[in-house]
Amino acid sequence: MSTDILERPPQQRAAPLHTRLKVVDCDIHPTAASADELLPFLSERWRDYMKTYGGFYRQPLSDTLSHPRMAPDVARADAWPPGGKPPGSDLAFMQTQHLDANNIEHGMLMPLNRGPGNQRNLEFGAALAGAVNDWQLAHWVDRDTRLHASIVVTQEHPPFAIAEIEKRAGDRRFSQIMLPPKSLEPQGRRRYWPIYEAAVAHNLPLALHVGGINGYPATASGWPSYYIEEQHTNVQGMQSLITSMVIEGVFEQFPTLKVVLVEGGVAWVPALKWRMDKHWKRLKSEAPHLKRPPSEYIHDHIWLTTQPLDEPDADMDLAEAFEQVGVDRVMFSTDYPHWDGDEPSFVVGKLKIGEEKLRRILRDNARELYGFK
Repeated sequence: MSTDILERPPQQRAAPLHTRLKVVDCDIHPTAASADELLPFLSERWRDYMKTYGGFYRQPLSDTLSHPRMAPDVARADAWPPGGKPPGSDLAFMQTQHLDANNIEHGMLMPLNRGPGNQRNLEFGAALAGAVNDWQLAHWVDRDTRLHASIVVTQEHPPFAIAEIEKRAGDRRFSQIMLPPKSLEPQGRRRYWPIYEAAVAHNLPLALHVGGINGYPATASGWPSYYIEEQHTNVQGMQSLITSMVIEGVFEQFPTLKVVLVEGGVAWVPALKWRMDKHWKRLKSEAPHLKRPPSEYIHDHIWLTTQPLDEPDADMDLAEAFEQVGVDRVMFSTDYPHWDGDEPSFVVGKLKIGEEKLRRILRDNARELYGFK
């Protein structure tokens, strides 16, 4: 007896999610080819000032090439455009290497040029902020509609910051307000509240990217010896920032304020929530303005970006951490063109949380927060 057996076609595997899905990248760093690129956007007074005096920061030598030396300009080795410009300064190269290659639907620009918010001369800082904002439009957003500008402001003089927000808020090419997390005082202090009020009035999220130059040591116990120590303090700075904003009552005062923490990682958040809730239960009489546990304010008001992705030995430990944070509050980011960036393929490969939740992180959470179609 013979039996006919139908040949089965080879089993088809679905293509990786990031190749089937348009992605929102919440951290792209555009760079000026040189300081002169900003000059057309400054008045004659400030052009002369820049040429004569340059930046004046609270920390000497802070405008030099970034450490470590094996990664000049903090850039990956293949991010240097063929024409010799600095990484992140050539739109055509960025389009080919990143936007097109990684299926980027929307990209949030996070300009780190010249540090307007950290200038000791506040008027020059405000002029620089305006120039950087105009430069974002002329060199990037108007040439590629996938890109979205951030309103760069000078947080140490809120009237200047508010004037810049009012000037840009009606322009849909801007999608958020960018502040440095290192400021002269903790971010919850009331001197900064007018900026938060303006953000709420215009329904614009605040984006705080690690870094900034406030002139204080990076650690609570003084200056570190090594780059690896300095790198780690980025997370500690985010913890301090959240603690200040929650305990000082920022989110009770501004119940619709949205804050995005960029390039600070994710997995440390659960432990901070637990510790803050524990102390609040014992010491809540000191802060009667807080009506809820700190963990609830954090979940309702804080968004985080994936890069730098934490890399425990067991991928399931990472998945558990994301679940505890809440996958509805995490958005994808690459940190392009920096050397420690994470492309979509890496995040999809490491984060074992299922396709539906990955979709939220890669695209849907950011679409919802920023109102993208």
